[in-house]
Amino acid sequence: MFYRPEDGHGLPHNPFNAIVTPRPIGWISTRSADGINNLAPYSFFNAVAYTPPQVMFASTASKPDQDGTKDSVANIEATGVFCVNVVAQTHQDAMNASSAALPKDTDEFHHAGLTPEECETIPCARVANAPAALECKLTQIITLPGEANRVVFGEVIGVHLRDDCMKDGKFDVTSFQPLARLGYRDYSVVSEVFSLSRPDE
Repeated sequence: MFYRPEDGHGLPHNPFNAIVTPRPIGWISTRSADGINNLAPYSFFNAVAYTPPQVMFASTASKPDQDGTKDSVANIEATGVFCVNVVAQTHQDAMNASSAALPKDTDEFHHAGLTPEECETIPCARVANAPAALECKLTQIITLPGEANRVVFGEVIGVHLRDDCMKDGKFDVTSFQPLARLGYRDYSVVSEVFSLSRPDE
């Protein structure tokens, strides 16, 4: 099968959503200028640089009570900071609950039954007991073609690692099984790993 996206795919569901998988989930916490905590998952998310460490996530929709974007981006534009929380399999239901399109004055931590914990370097909450959390300062927001497509880049200035996830000096993802987004409404977890050495190592 071949199709041009501009012509449509003719399928019941968009296959593009299932091609680039698995995708890590950035559980982005922010705080509004009015002091209201916000938490939302984004599967267009990744780390993009080592030194200094940097991450990105993309928001591709808008809400009626925000000006052409979603709460996360609006809050970051207002405050210049955000936190990326890693999603463990045990948090899958809370993560899903926090994805609801709620009014901008709703605290998703409370809605999803999660405990917020204050970050160390930025005025923002993080998910208590998350396997890891990355405190970030905004570097730039880029507007992409299409309605409401925005990419947020941030520099990581603080890193939280849960002690029980550290094994022999390494951050062991199998100890908490991170959640990954597949296509459509499908998810997966990372429970097994293997290593490959590069040819020049």
